Amino acid sequence: MIRKYTYGSPFQTDAVVQQKKTEHDTLPYFEEIKEDGQLTLKYQLDQEDAVYGLGENVRGINKRGWIYESRCMDDPVHVETSHSLYASHNFFVVSGRQSFGVFVDYAGIISFDMGYTHLDELVMKPQEADLDIYIIEGDSILDIVRQFRQLVGQSYIPPKWAFGYQQCRWSYMDEDEIRAVVKNHRENQIPLDSVYLDIDYMERYKDFSINEETFPDFEGFVQEMKEQHVRLVPIIDAGVKIEEGYETYEEGVKNHYFCKNADGTDFVAGVWPGRVHFPDVLNPKARDWFGKSYKFLLDKGIEGFWNDMNEPALFYSEEHLQQVFEKLGEFQGRNLDLDTYNQFLGMIHGLPNNREDYKLFFHNINGKMVRHDKVHNLFGYNMTRAAGEAFEELEPDKRILMFSRSSYVGMHRYGGIWMGDNKAWWGHLLMSIKMQPSLNMMGILYTGADIGGFGDDTTEDLMMRWLQFAVFNPLMRNHAAMGTRDQEVYRFDHTEDFRKIIQMRYALVPYIYSEYMKAVLKSDMYFKPLSFVYPEDSHASQVEDQLMVGESLMCAPIYTQNATGRYVYLPEEMLMLRVRGPEDYTCERMCSGHHYVDAKLSEMLLFLRPGHLLVLVQPADSVEQLDTTKVKVIGFKGQRASYELYDDDGFSRNYDLDQNVTKITVEEDGSVTVAGAAKLCVETELAE
Repeated sequence: MIRKYTYGSPFQTDAVVQQKKTEHDTLPYFEEIKEDGQLTLKYQLDQEDAVYGLGENVRGINKRGWIYESRCMDDPVHVETSHSLYASHNFFVVSGRQSFGVFVDYAGIISFDMGYTHLDELVMKPQEADLDIYIIEGDSILDIVRQFRQLVGQSYIPPKWAFGYQQCRWSYMDEDEIRAVVKNHRENQIPLDSVYLDIDYMERYKDFSINEETFPDFEGFVQEMKEQHVRLVPIIDAGVKIEEGYETYEEGVKNHYFCKNADGTDFVAGVWPGRVHFPDVLNPKARDWFGKSYKFLLDKGIEGFWNDMNEPALFYSEEHLQQVFEKLGEFQGRNLDLDTYNQFLGMIHGLPNNREDYKLFFHNINGKMVRHDKVHNLFGYNMTRAAGEAFEELEPDKRILMFSRSSYVGMHRYGGIWMGDNKAWWGHLLMSIKMQPSLNMMGILYTGADIGGFGDDTTEDLMMRWLQFAVFNPLMRNHAAMGTRDQEVYRFDHTEDFRKIIQMRYALVPYIYSEYMKAVLKSDMYFKPLSFVYPEDSHASQVEDQLMVGESLMCAPIYTQNATGRYVYLPEEMLMLRVRGPEDYTCERMCSGHHYVDAKLSEMLLFLRPGHLLVLVQPADSVEQLDTTKVKVIGFKGQRASYELYDDDGFSRNYDLDQNVTKITVEEDGSVTVAGAAKLCVETELAE
């Protein structure tokens, strides 16, 4: 059951697709406090209560014990004491004596104190008292999540090739550098489906432009890569360069499509190209214009994009920069003691992403000027929405890859996300593991972190362990920053080990794709915490470094340096696969309970539930080259087990469960039956 409660005059975010009438009763569960226009909502937590959700955020799957702020923020050096990350996802579930879900549909800044100030108090404080709150009650956590997912609409579905391995670096500077990356993957038999183009493919960092010196025949090069089953995926940034003669800039100025200053002039900020304007993507006309600008690259054969810098990130606002320049002269010739030196540094360090600068510009929404900070969290969502809506019109029968750095609830209908600019830290690997189920709760299923870490220099063991978890992530992208060591996997000593792990991903693609699609079409989660699947198991809620992957599998990643094994908790008997590659693994039946399991650097741990099957195929160089008509199923000997395998053409928007599902059943005697859409040749491997 979902009930809606309205405070003041909320800004309509379009996050919700299932409209609900506002209740006139008092908001349940929470104590309301109103002082000087500030609304505070408090809930008394029991000692055993857990709090799940909030999407992209630091710390654990259980969010209790910290204070979070929904404020989309560019923070590449985030640590566990950070309060905000790149996205704002205001949905959570309290699980305990009373279990219920809360979705706060609010475009501004809001804090969620989940037992930080007072251990037993959950406190919500919006910047202003204009918001919709949805209270969701159900039979279980998963039931509450499903209701929420239906409230906000179906998740984005990428093309099937986007489930392959992807390689990115800031930056591959020209055609020959990309050719070399593809050639090295192919020669080392490392599967690959896409290579990314960071900002240097553009002409002087201008959106919807090509650097013709380094990419002289861009359209031909796109086709050349496709012939090798590799897609090129260019970046699109939020800032539009101010430059006379640049068509996108001139169109935006002429039609008033950019965000404004209070006096009606176009707001100026600094990002990669220097001085830029921001498209007013909250204005429907401007959003339509910006989305259709992607046609420039679609017409050249591009089939995927990633939206970046769309919190939006600011290097500076022009007004603030001018103030700093004026004050800097005051320090010349002075003795810079500790206080003065800190004041001097603070002026410089206070330029990027300054909170006050977000109050300087405005959006034109239905003829009304709305200050940006009041709707800040909607910018990245609507930039990606602009592209998604345009793709539906420009390519109605074709899926286009799209994911974003910044997001809000509702953006999940138009694209996925990656988890922002992380670091080559073991802690960021663990953070990405814990973040996945929280993102799935929001409806964001197509997601993954930059493998190996974006910033700083990765190591061979960190890259290997990160890949072993990323094998299960729908978005599997290796991404590194300029100035860091080269981290394409063929550059490391043990190339064969990397090849076999990535080949294992391709062997798993039918299962991963099937579970992803069923999660989308059934409003389910692809990644789940153990506690969601085993709610009666009191220890399952304490395990946050193992995840259920679809209906059949549990993964137990290793995320510590030099580890040669880990402790694993099994809520029930499971079949453990110690995997080195698709043809190189061992199977062992293990009873429920606590175990220490050895795992060399080249080995990943995978667990299969009883009554379930694991479906594998022979790996290939790309997803398109997989032969999905011949499958191997792994299960328990002497147990009846079945699996519903979803498959479709991978390109069109025909997503029909009934038409695209094939049921594979293995009987107790080992016999196999196949019924449904596909004709499959099935090989079985049943463990004693």
